[in-house]
Amino acid sequence: MIYEKDALVFVDPADSQLLEIQFKKNTREGEERLMLAVLEDAIEYFQECVLAQDKKSKELFQEAEEWILNKDSDWIFSFEYICEVLQLNPDYIRQGLLRWKAAKRKGCPKDKNYFPAARKKTNESK
Repeated sequence: MIYEKDALVFVDPADSQLLEIQFKKNTREGEERLMLAVLEDAIEYFQECVLAQDKKSKELFQEAEEWILNKDSDWIFSFEYICEVLQLNPDYIRQGLLRWKAAKRKGCPKDKNYFPAARKKTNESK
């Protein structure tokens, strides 16, 4: 039983069912916060490293993209499973991120030598 007195809530210690329900609720909320943090980190790496030139950032982008594109839901921290728990549509998120990536890279040349500072000088260009 719950007793209220001056906005404080007192729980009857004999009511173990109520305590168990509260414990499960708190545990579930904690797991969902952790899953949301994992999802946020992956999306952050995906977006921040999409145009990366250094090895470490390229690896972070590749890991995030592979995780997001993986359709396996057996693992508790898979993209699919996290989306399921958080009641998000994984395909909708994937499509949005892939469209964003394409738009971001569209304006960026694939050839690094496009930038004048990176071009080698030749006799013809002098």
